Amino acid sequence: MDLEPNANYLIEPLFGKEESRVKIIDKTLKNKVYYIVSGHGGPDPGAYCEDCPQKMCEDEYAYDVALRLARNLMQHGATVHMIIQDKNDGIRKEQFLKCDNDEKSMGKFPLPGSQLRRLEQRAKNINELYLKYKKKGIKEQYAIMIHIDSRSKDRKTDTFFYYYEHGKDSKALAQHMQKTFKEKYDYYQKNRGYKGFVKDRNLYMVRNTYPTALYVELANIRNQSDQKRLLLPSNRQALANWMFEGFKSYK
Repeated sequence: MDLEPNANYLIEPLFGKEESRVKIIDKTLKNKVYYIVSGHGGPDPGAYCEDCPQKMCEDEYAYDVALRLARNLMQHGATVHMIIQDKNDGIRKEQFLKCDNDEKSMGKFPLPGSQLRRLEQRAKNINELYLKYKKKGIKEQYAIMIHIDSRSKDRKTDTFFYYYEHGKDSKALAQHMQKTFKEKYDYYQKNRGYKGFVKDRNLYMVRNTYPTALYVELANIRNQSDQKRLLLPSNRQALANWMFEGFKSYK
C-alpha cells in the first residue's frame, strides 16, 4: 500500500474519503505482514443473489470486509497489502453495494478473463512480496482469502474456514480463527450456537501462496438470514473486527 506517514496516523485512499485517515493505536503487529485477497473481481463477480431486492455480488461484499480488516490491522502497526483493489470503492455504508468490474490486482494489473490466470496472478503478486520481506528478516507473514459462499436458500451457514494441510501453520491459524468466532458468538449471541467449521481443502490460493494461508467463507449469499451478515455495515465491520482479533491473538 502507498501510505503517507504522519506522527499518529496514515493516509490510505483505498479506504475512501471518510475512512482514509487511519489513526495508529499501537504497534502490537509491527513486523507482521498481511496479504488480503477479496475473492473474484473484475470479469468475475463470484456468487450472487439475483432475487434479492437488489442484486448482490460476492466480490463487492468480500472487498468491503477486506478493506475494513486491512484498516484494523494497520491501526496496530501491521504492514498490509490489498491484493485486489478498486480505487472507486472505499469502505461503504450502503446495504446494497453496486456491482462493477473495475477491480485490478495490486491496483494496476487488469484481472484476466481466465479463472486460472486470475489465481496465478494474485498468487504471484503475493509470493514476490513475500520473498522481499523474507530477505529483510520478516518471518510472520499471512495471506487471507475472503469469500462468500452460495448454497441453497434454506441453508444457514456460519462463517467457516479452509486450510491447506501441507501449508505452514495453515491449519493452526484456521482453528484459532474458528475459536475466536465461537467466543464472539458465545458473548454477543448467547444460546445461539456457532457451527462454523474448519476443513482441509486443496484450493489454489492456499496451496500456491508462500505465507501462512487462510481461506474464509463469510456467509451464504442466497440465504435471507445470512444476508443480514453482509447487508448491514455494522455486521461487515463485526466480521472484520473478529478476524482482526483472531490475527492479533494468534501466536
